[in-house]
Amino acid sequence: MANVQYYDVILKPLVTEKSMNGMADKKYTFLVHPEANKTMIKEAVEKMFEGTKVKSVNTMNKSGKTKRRGMTYGKTAKSKKAIVTLTEDSAEIEIFSGL
Repeated sequence: MANVQYYDVILKPLVTEKSMNGMADKKYTFLVHPEANKTMIKEAVEKMFEGTKVKSVNTMNKSGKTKRRGMTYGKTAKSKKAIVTLTEDSAEIEIFSGL
């Protein structure tokens, strides 16, 4: 396993219609490093966003799709998605507030 630091764990926020509806329940969705585990994701969110306390983390692995270009077959990159639920007394994550 690679040496993944907390600032390498969260790649980008995932903004979809479903993830925006989950923000009312303090659930935020991020694309994360494929080798990151739940404790690493929890630590990264709490360090990167001041005043946040993570209640739970749910992760999903998405395998790469098979694509074809002419006679050649290949696969797209695999990815990992994390849904982070914050506690009731936790602060909001600011990057989602303007959306």
